[in-house]
Amino acid sequence: MSTRITTVEQLREYLHVAMQLEHATIPPYLTALYSLRPGTNSDAYHIIRVVAVEEMLHLTLATNMLNAVGGSPDLTAPGFVPSYPAFLPDGETDFQVSLQRFSRQSVQNFLQIERPREAPDEQRRLFHRSAPRAQQLAVAPDEPSMRYYSIGEFYAEIGRGFRYLHQEMGDVLFSGDPARQVTKEYFYSGGGALITVTDLASAEAAIRLISEQGEGYGGRIYGEQRELAHYYRFEQLLLGRYYLAGDQPGQPTGPAFSVDWDSSYPIKQDAHLADYPAGSEFSNAAITFNRGYADFLGLLTEAFTGRPDLLIKAVTVMFRLRDLMTQLVHNPIPGLDGVTAAPTFEMAAVAAVSS
Repeated sequence: MSTRITTVEQLREYLHVAMQLEHATIPPYLTALYSLRPGTNSDAYHIIRVVAVEEMLHLTLATNMLNAVGGSPDLTAPGFVPSYPAFLPDGETDFQVSLQRFSRQSVQNFLQIERPREAPDEQRRLFHRSAPRAQQLAVAPDEPSMRYYSIGEFYAEIGRGFRYLHQEMGDVLFSGDPARQVTKEYFYSGGGALITVTDLASAEAAIRLISEQGEGYGGRIYGEQRELAHYYRFEQLLLGRYYLAGDQPGQPTGPAFSVDWDSSYPIKQDAHLADYPAGSEFSNAAITFNRGYADFLGLLTEAFTGRPDLLIKAVTVMFRLRDLMTQLVHNPIPGLDGVTAAPTFEMAAVAAVSS
């Protein structure tokens, strides 16, 4: 099988896109999580929170791979955070990833994000778009008009690139500063062990963990580290029952639980600062949240470029942002018939004010 990745620079570009892709799932998951009304849906809260932390793990694995080949992670780069709704591939079509309240619709959206999809043949791993969408993820960074059949196929391409370049260069490929690797003592999620990337075997292990824990790529409900794939975690919410080891897809046999689909705040979907009157409490709260989130991304960038000890603090900060988010989601917007405010995750606006 051929690869599109034939230079180290191309591999770094793909890994930067992988970082962006992994991060892009965090705002939708946090938005749904904190739209839940306090004291309700404890099972749903736990499931979404665990997945959000594991997406942080996947982001960290992507940065370990990038650092291993001499790249420089930057989560503050312009465009790193997409403008929602963003677009992800779903086989022959695309679908929108939105910032929306917890509901059946949002969980269905999460299932689309995590859906295990393998291209039916080699020729359909990549699709050409004559008019690429804005904010499209899982694209070929060297040719933005091309996008992959699925997230799993995107990571399979990165794996091919690693193998091709290692065959050409040997271990010289992994010449990055080992001090930039985030090791196990700096990240504990309860959802799979962090992998330090130092050679081809560890790079392939990192890709395998991301693909299996996210999509269940390859058809397995549980990955090598015995963690339930995100697709099946979310499916539990629709089925009202937990999976157990040995279960078949769509047929969980674990304890049943209930979901109150009406116990979430009716937040404005895919809100933007322009939706709030300038100078209003809603606008000020949204700006404060965006600044806090920008600080979070800056802290992550420091952690991934030589200060791995900061990652523990960064994960804590991610969930402290809840207080800023609840200032928005608990308050109805005047004139919108009960619809409440929501965070916008607009980092470009923060950069414009800072400059």
